[in-house]
Amino acid sequence: MKDEISDHVRALRRYALVLTRNGDEAEDLVQEALTRALNGAHLFSPERDLRVWLFSILHNAHVSRMRRRRVARRAEARMDRDAVQPAGQAVHMELRQALDCLDRLPDDQRRAVALVALESLSYAEASKVLGIPMGTLMSRLARGREALRRMTDGAAPTAAQASEAPPRRARR
Repeated sequence: MKDEISDHVRALRRYALVLTRNGDEAEDLVQEALTRALNGAHLFSPERDLRVWLFSILHNAHVSRMRRRRVARRAEARMDRDAVQPAGQAVHMELRQALDCLDRLPDDQRRAVALVALESLSYAEASKVLGIPMGTLMSRLARGREALRRMTDGAAPTAAQASEAPPRRARR
């Protein structure tokens, strides 16, 4: 089947170029389509026309890319539109400091804090999004919040301190 697929690569490149109007994007699109075709080769039935099947895969990959770009542009526009315009310099500086502190957190903690604190997801929803157990999410969230507290109190933790577990509180 691989040999038969290679017979259609030039035609796929031409079609991808028509769709994208950009040589590099067209090449990326063809690569994506060929990867999908090879990964889904077990789904192809010999009764079907291989060329039509390959062109369908290429077309669907292009549509998916366009949809992702459109969603990203809308999200970016929404963020720009919804961005808070600080009233004064002090508010702007505080916002910048908070964002800088969030940026200094390790990736796993930053994701947990962002989903729960900024996006208002429940712990269960955030743990599903991140693909981690809820206990792990809660641990990352606690460490991230503690690191943010230290940073905003003036004692910025190192990356090693940010990844340490927070001190346990005594149970009553």
